[in-house]
Amino acid sequence: MKYIIISIFVLSQSLFAQSPIGKEPLAHTYSIVARDSNTGEMGVAVQSHWFSVGTLVAWGEAGVGVVATQSFINPAFGPDGLKLMKSGKSANETLKLLLTSDEGREVRQLAILDNSGETAVFTGARCIPFAGNLNGENYSVQANLMEKNTVWGAMEKAFLESEKLPLAERLLAALEAAQAEGGDIRGKQSAAILVVRAKATGNIWEDRLVDLRIDDHKNPIKEMKRLLKVHRAYEHMNKGDLEIEYGNIEGAVKEYGAAEDMFPNNIEMKFWHAVTLANAGEMDEALKLFKIVFLKNKKWHTLTPRLVKPELLTVSKEELKKIMNLTK
Repeated sequence: MKYIIISIFVLSQSLFAQSPIGKEPLAHTYSIVARDSNTGEMGVAVQSHWFSVGTLVAWGEAGVGVVATQSFINPAFGPDGLKLMKSGKSANETLKLLLTSDEGREVRQLAILDNSGETAVFTGARCIPFAGNLNGENYSVQANLMEKNTVWGAMEKAFLESEKLPLAERLLAALEAAQAEGGDIRGKQSAAILVVRAKATGNIWEDRLVDLRIDDHKNPIKEMKRLLKVHRAYEHMNKGDLEIEYGNIEGAVKEYGAAEDMFPNNIEMKFWHAVTLANAGEMDEALKLFKIVFLKNKKWHTLTPRLVKPELLTVSKEELKKIMNLTK
């Protein structure tokens, strides 16, 4: 009999807890919305002990602003907030309009930043302690269900003291500081970082400068730090590809080399660096890299002659022979 009573009690408590928000998901967490005052780039970053937190918490649009909606999430705050700012509403006006129409606002936590750097933030009276926020020009930090009430203060300090770093790295520094203070009292599971341009280009793939998510990991912030470094390295790889398109071999060599310096054990980076060196006529240096790559993975050796027809490898027959003979 006692098991039935307990079950009924748990069920009733669950229904009561969910009553203000219906079927809306939970994302008790800590986050930051911020703007780079030099570039105008805007970003949002978040970490939580919940699966795939970035899917519903983090929202942003180039030239418009960013939104973090958390605690007992109202997912509509993301797209609706961006729509209001796009229509000309400020961050404060947007926050007031969103909360006024939401009966469950006292269990919400919401932060908004517009493209002027204005921030607006709300922590509902029924958010689970420790919960709070701090905001100023170009940033807002907010957290709920934290182990300590010092989390958001540590986030603010980390963001303000890292102003020489790119925006994504500053957002990550704030997340790291939060975790160092104890972070989410339940632990850690997922994280996300989104950075958008100051002005929209009309191409969403160009407007999102950083868009990384860790959906399920034992140490999501550490993994995010690794991925952000990989992201930066592949920015160099992508720039190298563009230099190839423009016929600037010297520029491509520089970009591929920068990527390889960041990840010296990455075989693909070495391979394309070698290809570019060969195309630039620096065959001796190219052969050194090709040899390292082929010894690690022979499939790159198989791929190499296939690059001749699309003119990605523009060497003479004799030079190609030297490359292919490296495995003999």
